Amino acid sequence: MGGSVRVVSGDVAATGVVRPITLYGDPVLATPCAEVTEFGPDLEQLVADMFESMAAADGVGLAANQIGVALRVFVLDCPDADGDRVVAHVVNPRLLPHEGERHLDDDEEGCLSVPGPHASVARPDHAVVEGVDCHGAPVRLAADGGILARALQHETDHLDGILYIERLSRKERKRVLAEAGFGPGN
Repeated sequence: MGGSVRVVSGDVAATGVVRPITLYGDPVLATPCAEVTEFGPDLEQLVADMFESMAAADGVGLAANQIGVALRVFVLDCPDADGDRVVAHVVNPRLLPHEGERHLDDDEEGCLSVPGPHASVARPDHAVVEGVDCHGAPVRLAADGGILARALQHETDHLDGILYIERLSRKERKRVLAEAGFGPGN
């Protein structure tokens, strides 16, 4: 198992502030996010706030709409398949189609916007995301398996207005939402 830290995107000079996590049911989570068109101090502050908010919530990834900002930005701090820690932010990410044979990884997944329960979600074990950092420099993240591959897909889904629970069967989705306190009678 590894132990190194790989910082993929540019440094964020701003000091972050913890913002509340947006929870299931808020329309911002179900709406595709807008492309970022303005780069500068406000975007750098957003990224810094996202890192602080993710850390405070004990998460491995966070999309901007999870703190109520409908822009195509995500941050992550999670291990790759080798156990090395990857710290990155991606602005205007695009999940690239996988070339070659596709393999599914059926593993547990959770979400800060649906706090508590986890459920098994089948996702491709390989993911590549391209975009830019908060300064406009190109960013490319590739993952073969592990939490990083899952996080890249999960966070890109968020920016497209899709929660992981939408990838579950109706019965499993009802269970997860009930356990999280969003079911009938809660």
